[in-house]
Amino acid sequence: MEVFLPIAQVFVNPIEILLLSAIVGVLSGLFGVGGGFLMTPFLIFMGIPPAYAVANEANNILATSVSGSTTHYLKNTLDYKMGFMIVIGGSIGTALGIYMFTYFKDIGKIDTVISLAYMYILAIIGTLMLVESLGEIDKAKKNIVERKKLHVHYWIHGLPVRMRFPKSKLYESIFTPILIGLAVGFIAAIMGIGGAFILVPAMIYIIKMPTKLVPGTSLFVTIFVSVIVTFLHSFNYGSIDLMLVVMLVVGSIIGVQVGQKLGEQIDSSGLKALLAILLLVVGIVIAYDTFFAEEIHNETIKILNKDLNFFSKFILEFSKDMPFFYGLFSILFAILLGIGAAFIRRFISKFREKYLPNTMKQSK
Repeated sequence: MEVFLPIAQVFVNPIEILLLSAIVGVLSGLFGVGGGFLMTPFLIFMGIPPAYAVANEANNILATSVSGSTTHYLKNTLDYKMGFMIVIGGSIGTALGIYMFTYFKDIGKIDTVISLAYMYILAIIGTLMLVESLGEIDKAKKNIVERKKLHVHYWIHGLPVRMRFPKSKLYESIFTPILIGLAVGFIAAIMGIGGAFILVPAMIYIIKMPTKLVPGTSLFVTIFVSVIVTFLHSFNYGSIDLMLVVMLVVGSIIGVQVGQKLGEQIDSSGLKALLAILLLVVGIVIAYDTFFAEEIHNETIKILNKDLNFFSKFILEFSKDMPFFYGLFSILFAILLGIGAAFIRRFISKFREKYLPNTMKQSK
């Protein structure tokens, strides 16, 4: 069974997308990393043009970030002041990233740029994760306990204009989170990813935030960056396809919830090595597809409006006639799905605590 995506102009198998997004969601919830750097390449492999894959995955990340951030809001594990400083830099970085995206799109090189960016990023992340996970496994076998340095200072810590962040109990230059946000926003705009793989370690090792505040604050920042990326891609290029977004969001939200539950019960050191290998393999496949695979000229699919179903026709006409409001609608749609998922999860947790206390004790 295949469905036609009216904006991306390709046929896709909805079951495949739901399963893939759910699997990537599980990995995201299990390891605390965003799934964009895996899901976007998977969408490209499924025949969705890179520019559309980037834009729609950014909208998907918005929904999952809202869901996760709402959960952390309810637990009071967010540092809003630090988050807003990072968002300032993220907004500037996103604008720069969209400008670069537009430049390469205009000269017809955007698909190559996206492929190369993923190839290098996946190779770097995969290698670092593999080295770290193998080191953790080796230390666990030898029962080695390593003492980490508590106070490592970099040049970024010497920047001026310091501000107090009461929630994190920090006294830090405002330029530190702004510069980090700049890098995250730039990468998110070009690659359609949340940037958690940069943001999370930067908040822990550079800003030195308390670990319990890092995931929630990271998701909080990702919301704003994803909103800007989604809107600009939708308004400038009309590349957001709500039919694709629905499939991505449903699969991702379910997968993230499952991954977070699994993460509470199992040791992820060995699985982290497998994830690292997966990233390297995907990077190699992208490299092969970019440099060595034979170029295939696909025929453009043309389907008349009268052949589209009501929902597809509505999406196509809405995006063309009112691109500004279509972009806003895409953002609101993702936010509502994310909030809904968070409250459903909270309701289920409270239900289990009230009516299934024995099950809760066993899971703990």
